Amino acid sequence: MARAVVTGLGLIAATGSTATASLPDMYRGVRKHRPLSLFSAQVQKHSPVFEVDHPALQNSVSRSLDLAMIAVQEALQQAGLDRDFTKRCKAATAIGTTVGYLFPDHNFYSAFKKEMYPKRKAVEDFLAVNPAVAIAKSYKCLRLAVTVGNACASGTDAVGIAKLWIEQGLCDVVIAGGTDELCRTTYLGFTALLLTSPEACKPFDKNRKGLNLGEGAGILVVESDEHAKKRGAKILVEISGYGCNADAYHPTAPHPHGTGIKRAMTAALKQSGAAQNEIAFVNAHGTSTQENDLVEGKAIAEIVGNSIPVVSTKSFTGHTLGAAGAIEAVFTIQNLLDRKIPPTAGFEIADPACAIVPSQSESTIHGEFAISNSLAFGGQNSVLVFRAAS
Repeated sequence: MARAVVTGLGLIAATGSTATASLPDMYRGVRKHRPLSLFSAQVQKHSPVFEVDHPALQNSVSRSLDLAMIAVQEALQQAGLDRDFTKRCKAATAIGTTVGYLFPDHNFYSAFKKEMYPKRKAVEDFLAVNPAVAIAKSYKCLRLAVTVGNACASGTDAVGIAKLWIEQGLCDVVIAGGTDELCRTTYLGFTALLLTSPEACKPFDKNRKGLNLGEGAGILVVESDEHAKKRGAKILVEISGYGCNADAYHPTAPHPHGTGIKRAMTAALKQSGAAQNEIAFVNAHGTSTQENDLVEGKAIAEIVGNSIPVVSTKSFTGHTLGAAGAIEAVFTIQNLLDRKIPPTAGFEIADPACAIVPSQSESTIHGEFAISNSLAFGGQNSVLVFRAAS
C-alpha cells in the first residue's frame, strides 16, 4: 500500500500570507486580532476577529475561494509542481469549508426576505465557486474533486480523505486542505450561541471567555511516496495516522466525557504506530470555549498523558471554522520541521479542570510524531498524526 506524504504547504491567515512568514511572530507570541471591519454586525458586544489583509481579496466573488487559491499556489510551488503537473499524473482535490458552501450573500437573503426579486447572479456565482471543483478546474485535476462540509473538522477530514485516496491508489497527487472567510452569518451565529469572547481568546486558561473568529486557508500537497521519490521531490512528513468519528451527542456541544475525540485520537495513533514517547506535541483544537477546552484537555491527558507539550494555534488565527483543521495541519507540520512550537498566546492561568497546561513560551520539541485535533459541531471528531521524514 502506498504511503501518503506531504511535499508542499500553503497558508494564508491573520498570521501572514505564507506559511513561513507566519512563524516568526508566532514564536514570539505576537498575534494580530482587531475589531471587525469586513462587514457590519449589530450586536450588543463585539468580539475581536482575525482578518486577512491581501490585495487579491478585494471585491471578490468568493473570498473563500480566493484564500484557497493563494494557499494552493504556495503549496504547489514548494512541492515543485507547475500548472501542467496534472498532465503527468492522476490528480485530485479535497477541500474542507463551511462558509464556502453556505452562500454568504447577505444582500441576496435580505432582498428575498423582503419579498423582492434579487438578481440570480448571486446564486450563479455561488454555484461556480465550489472550492474543490473550482481548484480542480483551474489546475485540471480531473480524477476526483470533493468539498467536505463537516463543520470545524472539514479541513482535517479533507486531508484524511486525501490520505485514503493515495493509499488506495486512486491518485498520485491530491491538493487537500480547507478554506473559510469571515462571514456575517457565522459571526452572528456564534454570538447568538454565546461562544464568542469580548477580548482576545486564551485557550485552556482558567479565565477564558470564548472564541474569536478568523479566516484563512491551509493547503497540503499530498502524494504517494513513490510518486514523490520518482520526481525527486523533498518529502516533508508522512501522514501516518487519521481517525474520525461522530459521537452524535449534541448539535453544538462535545460529549462531556470526550468519547468521540478519545476514539479518534486512539484510532489515529494506532494507525500511525507511534509510541507515547515518540510524540513531540499535540496541536489542540483549543477554541478557548469553556466546554471544548475542558473536554479536549481531559481527553489529551487520558490518551497521551499530560507531560507531552500542547499548543493551540487558534490563539494566533482565531477559529477559522472549515479551514481550521487544514491551517493547523500546516502549522503542525512546520513546527515538527522546525523542532519547536510557539506559546499558546493569551494563556496565563492554568485551569486544573482541563488536566493539561499548554505551551507558555517558544519550546523545543523532541519526537518524530505530532498530533492535530479537530472537534466540530454535530459531534464530529477528527485527528491527524504526522511523522517527520527520515
